[in-house]
Amino acid sequence: MFLKFEQETVDAGGVKINLVRGGSGPPVLLLHGYPQTHVMWHEVAPVLAQHFTVVAPDLRGYGNSSKPEAGADHAGYGKRASAADQVAVMAALGFEKFALVGHDRGARVAHRLALDHPDRVQRLALIDIVPTYTAFADTDMKKAMGYYHWFFLAQPFDLPERLIGNDPLFYLHWCLKSWGGGKLDYFCPEALAEYERCFADPAVIHSSCEDYRAGATIDLEHDAADLAQKVACPTMVLWGNRLDKWYDVEDLWRARAESVTGGALDGGHFLPEEMPEEVARALFYFLRV
Repeated sequence: MFLKFEQETVDAGGVKINLVRGGSGPPVLLLHGYPQTHVMWHEVAPVLAQHFTVVAPDLRGYGNSSKPEAGADHAGYGKRASAADQVAVMAALGFEKFALVGHDRGARVAHRLALDHPDRVQRLALIDIVPTYTAFADTDMKKAMGYYHWFFLAQPFDLPERLIGNDPLFYLHWCLKSWGGGKLDYFCPEALAEYERCFADPAVIHSSCEDYRAGATIDLEHDAADLAQKVACPTMVLWGNRLDKWYDVEDLWRARAESVTGGALDGGHFLPEEMPEEVARALFYFLRV
């Protein structure tokens, strides 16, 4: 799926990060979401690689990257730790500054990276999220039902692990369909097979639960502490029509970033696979400046 890309494993301070790299030009880092891997960028990355050097890793805990211990406070899967991984990866590849794109959980890592390492990020694109603090603080029954997995996956070890592990492919498909318009048609067979391979691994199930436990604890603490801090670099936000029903997405991000562009796309949550041409076009015009 990534023709002319090279697969590499980079040591990010003791955590091995699996990635693909391709293209030439200014560096762009693409971060995936749950329950996927770097493979979610398989249609967007080759388009961007015509003009940029594209790096697409598996986040810690996902895909073929390391699954470190979470620790009692879940900080091992906090977005601060994941963001530090990616800074180390890009530095190891020779990129001290780069553009940054994230979807879903990867967008939360990207937001944290832009706050913690503002000197590294030249441009930031966030796809289909609102700030973590907002998602927890501004909720109601309708939003909680839509975001049920945030509360399920964050339950103490090992309740979600046991339940998901009983039939991991059923749960994976349920997630992909429930957030993707009730069908799997958006996912090419090769990508879906890779998600299935990775999600069948109990270590991935556990690590991804720790990702959400961190989201409800250490990440929330960090976000609450940084409410007054805005992303300094130019920021583009793209989102699907589901978020429009619940939030004024652009207004929320204008409160968290100095300069915000972007808008809604007529699609669901998995925009890079549902609408790859539109996403790639929007990213190209935003990143090329």
